[in-house]
Amino acid sequence: MNIAVSKPPLTIRLCGPRGFCAGVDRAIQIVVLALKAYGAPVYVRHEIVHNRYVVEGLEAKGAIFVEELGEIPPEHRKQPVVFSAHGVPKSVPEDADSRNLFYLDATCPLVSKVHKQAMRHNRLGRHVVLIGHAGHPEVIGTMGQLPEGSVSLVETIEDVDAYEPADPDNLGYVTQTTLSVDDTAGVIERLQQRFPNLTAPSADSICYATTNRQEVVKEAAPGCDLFIVVGAPNSSNSKRLVEVALRAGAKKSILVQRASEIDWVGIGDIATVGLSAGASAPEVIVNEIIEAFRARYDAEVELAETVKETENFLVNRELRAIELTAADMAFVNGE
Repeated sequence: MNIAVSKPPLTIRLCGPRGFCAGVDRAIQIVVLALKAYGAPVYVRHEIVHNRYVVEGLEAKGAIFVEELGEIPPEHRKQPVVFSAHGVPKSVPEDADSRNLFYLDATCPLVSKVHKQAMRHNRLGRHVVLIGHAGHPEVIGTMGQLPEGSVSLVETIEDVDAYEPADPDNLGYVTQTTLSVDDTAGVIERLQQRFPNLTAPSADSICYATTNRQEVVKEAAPGCDLFIVVGAPNSSNSKRLVEVALRAGAKKSILVQRASEIDWVGIGDIATVGLSAGASAPEVIVNEIIEAFRARYDAEVELAETVKETENFLVNRELRAIELTAADMAFVNGE
């Protein structure tokens, strides 16, 4: 006689918005459309976005990822090369031009906006203070818009306290788009205290998607026994969501790339789980994690939603005539 084993009850608070932002969506679409328009291979300099699942999905379609343009063999010089959503220093398109490469720039328009803000500060004679994480591709790209020595990078309030500019009355700041809103506010406040003539950018640098994902996590995290963020360990905005969840009251918060990374034995007694995804994490992984919980728990999904995102960034002009179907993007969005 089979005795049905009852599963423990569980509430999953699913955050909305979550996952792909318009900039990430556009970057992936650019690679997919380039493959449709020009055939394989399409080369991509660096990870198009910080997500291994996305990279592997594009590789399966015929994309080849390289670290530097010199890795593209001579016989493929006519094939397109795509620059990542994080943006690149000016030296990269210059290098592409010198090699006669055909390139498609997938830099997020909001990152491009930060580049323009930094260039404006520089044009008006200000030294640029960039708030961001050293070594992050976006930071390298932003610093690479201006001559060497024109930008100083600060990450923390302690960095600001140690910073001694040549002309403290002639500074302008910009920020990396994927930072924690709360942390950045503290750094900006200290900069303004130390340098009262500091000029702000003409518009907020932290992107709408980063802000929106952090705000809904703040709403959903209180009372959660566990908060799961889907994202890559090198994804700045995903790591910030883990920190935001803990600050907002989640007992525990973890970053995972797949359901297989969840420690089901060590999870302990849980009644409420929060679930969100960084801006470069595909929805198929969110669905995979929900199904993994349903296999083990009598799980009920509640949507915690703060705003609906309607932003849509157009792909490069060369690709706009190519049809993009739901089937083309099913590898990341699900059926």
